Amino acid sequence: MTNPTLSLSALLTAALLLASVGAGNAAVRIADDPGGQIGTYVDKYSKLRASGQTVMIDGLCASACTILLSAIPHNKICVTSNATLGFHAAFDFAGNGRIVTNPEATQILYSGYPSQVRRWITNRGGLTRRMIFLRGKQLQAMYRPCYAEPAVAAMPAGSPFAADAGINGD
Repeated sequence: MTNPTLSLSALLTAALLLASVGAGNAAVRIADDPGGQIGTYVDKYSKLRASGQTVMIDGLCASACTILLSAIPHNKICVTSNATLGFHAAFDFAGNGRIVTNPEATQILYSGYPSQVRRWITNRGGLTRRMIFLRGKQLQAMYRPCYAEPAVAAMPAGSPFAADAGINGD
């Protein structure tokens, strides 16, 4: 037979722990996101910004995924030791199926990044067709480290956000 006092105590402890995990403490985890259409990411990150959630970068965030650096407040971004940001110039598909660099979109993308990221990009030749990667100690010097977040919702590539974030995506 179980002890009713012990069961009630465990239930109350669990309830208090769950109650302390509010929307302000939730985090959205980004990992293995190769990017995609810029407009999709602008929409996605504007909704995420409005939610007030922390973004945990815990793997690859490349191409359009890096728009989060301009869309999400710096204090709402954290990085793990696995975090990697991949940058390149913006491009369009030409009528014949060729990929062509879009200088105007590249400049807009570049100007939205925080100054320390722009400086890092400039020191590596700027945004070109070639992907450059920011990771490790250099990235960790720019963003706060992630510690155990109370609630972390994974956000795989192409998904809007976790259902419990209350955000409807694409």
